Amino acid sequence: MSEKKAQLSTLENIDTGFYNHINETYDIYVDSNRGSLKVPVLWLSAERTFQIKNDRTFRDSVGKLKLPIITIERDTFEKDRSFKGGFQADLPTEATEGRQYKASPLMTQTRILQDKTRHYASSRSNKTHKGDKNFPDDKFKTISKKKIVQEVLKAPMPVYVKIMYKINLRAEYQQQINDMVTPFISRTGQVSQFVFENNGYRYEAFIDGAFNQTNNSDNLGEEERSFMTSINIKVLGYVMGDGKNDPLPSITTEENIVEVKISRERAVTQDEIPWLPKDNKYRSI
Repeated sequence: MSEKKAQLSTLENIDTGFYNHINETYDIYVDSNRGSLKVPVLWLSAERTFQIKNDRTFRDSVGKLKLPIITIERDTFEKDRSFKGGFQADLPTEATEGRQYKASPLMTQTRILQDKTRHYASSRSNKTHKGDKNFPDDKFKTISKKKIVQEVLKAPMPVYVKIMYKINLRAEYQQQINDMVTPFISRTGQVSQFVFENNGYRYEAFIDGAFNQTNNSDNLGEEERSFMTSINIKVLGYVMGDGKNDPLPSITTEENIVEVKISRERAVTQDEIPWLPKDNKYRSI
């Protein structure tokens, strides 16, 4: 059995995949006085909020926030067992080093090791047909008699979580808001659902049909004009392992046992040796 660390599905992996999907797959553009403009997408967090307030990249010379802009924020997440039904049933746990209990691993992939299987087949043919390794062995036509070496890949059992993301579309003009919100309405068709992936893991997202819009167009004061539409998206994700706090390997590979050999035990004296002449009845000491 071999063990190794690998990239598993984590909260960070889900966040990154969701951000990349909005930024690269949706790839939203609007018309501006500078022509067609790609709307920047920002991941909103406490650290990012501080950077926006102090980074001139997102503000003009007078400190005004540059619009249009799209911000993404992870709102809440919940460990929800109702999403996958029986697949999330409690599984037996096993004691492991460094931690009292760990969920039983999930078998994710099985493949035949051709080199090792071919070695056993060649060895059997060599014994059966007096040195001719390439002679076809009729006994190998029976599957039960074949010595097939398989490699089994195991990973931690996924735990499903429901994550709520909030997307805010901000712009100075109503037309820009219309251009930004239209892909979220029409691109998924009537189902309001899409799938995104990151590092080989796929996640399913559901767009809330209620889009909340606010603006200050009715305010005739001197404050800057702005329009904002909020979109809530629910993501069905899953977490595997304990991340940085997991002292155990992420992925394990195991090979099946194809042959068991038990050596013959002999007494030190008074034991005949089959390959010696009959007159030599005793093993030398």
